[in-house]
Amino acid sequence: MSEIENKIEVERVNARKECDINGANSAECAAAWDAVEELQAEAAHQRQSKPKNNFEKYCDDNPDALECRVYDD
Repeated sequence: MSEIENKIEVERVNARKECDINGANSAECAAAWDAVEELQAEAAHQRQSKPKNNFEKYCDDNPDALECRVYDD
């Protein structure tokens, strides 16, 4: 499991506890499930990101290289 998946599982367990303690209609329960949803959205976003190509990796390592300079108009 990745780090974010572990965080999702921890938050899911916490959300279930909050709902058991405070009730399913409580603000604490809703907030706990909101935290789970935010982490799930971030995980989906990370899966959607495309990997960097070799040129992008080169520019990350060598930002001052002529090929990697970006000029603002």
